[in-house]
Amino acid sequence: MNFNLSEEHLMIQQAARDFAKSELLPGVIERDRDQKFPHEQVKKMGEMGLLGMMVDPKYGGAGMDSLSYVVAMEEIAKVDASAAVVMSVNNSLVCAGIEKFASEEQKMKYLVPLASGEVIGAFALSEPEAGSDATSQKTTAIDKGDHYLLNGVKNWITNGGTAQYYVVIAQTDPEKKHKGINAFIVERGWEGFEIGPKEDKLGIRGSDTHSLLFTDVKVPKENRIGEDGFGFKFAMAVLNGGRIGIASQALGIAAGAYELALGYAKQRKAFGTEIINHQAIAFKLADMATQITAARMLCFKAAFEKDEGKDISESGAMAKLYASQVAMDTTIEAVQVHGGYGYVREYHVERMMRDAKITQIYEGTSEIQRIVISRSISK
Repeated sequence: MNFNLSEEHLMIQQAARDFAKSELLPGVIERDRDQKFPHEQVKKMGEMGLLGMMVDPKYGGAGMDSLSYVVAMEEIAKVDASAAVVMSVNNSLVCAGIEKFASEEQKMKYLVPLASGEVIGAFALSEPEAGSDATSQKTTAIDKGDHYLLNGVKNWITNGGTAQYYVVIAQTDPEKKHKGINAFIVERGWEGFEIGPKEDKLGIRGSDTHSLLFTDVKVPKENRIGEDGFGFKFAMAVLNGGRIGIASQALGIAAGAYELALGYAKQRKAFGTEIINHQAIAFKLADMATQITAARMLCFKAAFEKDEGKDISESGAMAKLYASQVAMDTTIEAVQVHGGYGYVREYHVERMMRDAKITQIYEGTSEIQRIVISRSISK
């Protein structure tokens, strides 16, 4: 494996880095404080091709590889993890699933505006009693001939209040358990579809997280993705790829916090010298740099294997498990390096510490990743 990024990858990295600094950094503290969705910034991300990076250009995407996606995600998440998760969901959970499994008609109608950034999407799997146990779907989609009747509640839906299109997982035949689950594309504004209040979260406060309520929502038959009963396989396949996005987000959070801590340590003086000259601080930074490099390599490996068409259930789970832990460890230590300054908003690292925690929870908790990895290595 070549560990050097190509000229194209370096250009993508620099473009994402420049965008993050010029467009995302201004106002990031205020957006976090006020739970303000970055509407204008996300619109510009769409114009740059960041919301459909891996989608074929004939469907409005940028046609890039998975490594380009990882590199760009890291740079965006270094500055604004909330914007990064919007990017991750639209790319990994919505566009990727529709492009791979949807009909040509569904792609032309829904994927084109999603990949081009004209609209954004959401992925609705989690429920009040079905988080890690995704087979316990209580949302139902009853077959009524030419349409399904959708009823239920979805929780913790990223982009829930801003999306135009929603990929919704629901149970059609409870007796078949996971084999009776289907995936549907639901449009905002359909009768009976209600968006609940925004969640007041610990971190990624700039992204909007909502519950979705469905009461006798008529979903046309042509909006089902794949064959009858394909929904659970669809969701698991999409989540496999999605873990690369969240791993990259976690990597970016860690790398951003490390860069701030390193810069601070080089200019902050204590006991007559810059604090980086004290072994207690220098060793913290050494550990951060090592762990971040290891996390980056796991992300690169998963992206490489995805582009090679390999099964990424293990590599994606490893990348997400490790990178999310590195994000937590690094941000905690970055606050420590900053001392009292790290505990206030203006130095950014306290926000990064809050943002890091969710990477160990959504798109499969760390415990679920260990289940996936243990099953893979025990085959």
